[in-house]
Amino acid sequence: MGELAYRKLSAVEIDSALSDRPGWRVEGGLICREFGFKTYKDGVVFASAVGFVADRFDHHPDILIGYQKVTVSVNTHSVGGMSPYDFELARRVDGLIGE
Repeated sequence: MGELAYRKLSAVEIDSALSDRPGWRVEGGLICREFGFKTYKDGVVFASAVGFVADRFDHHPDILIGYQKVTVSVNTHSVGGMSPYDFELARRVDGLIGE
């Protein structure tokens, strides 16, 4: 995928980056992943951790908290699509659950 930069990725680059991020998919112009939890509270704690990591990285996803699930979705508005920053954030989010 190359260096970490705010640039729009091509479809080939997106497909390649997705192959390194199991569970993530493209939906509505964003990369998304749904995470499952045993309790609602576990999902809320995870969502808070995602928010902390995202804020430190200065790249902010949409986070939807549901019953026993949290969906994280992100793209880079400034490039009008997906950038390397989206996939780096996905990697960091995955790290919160040990992946």
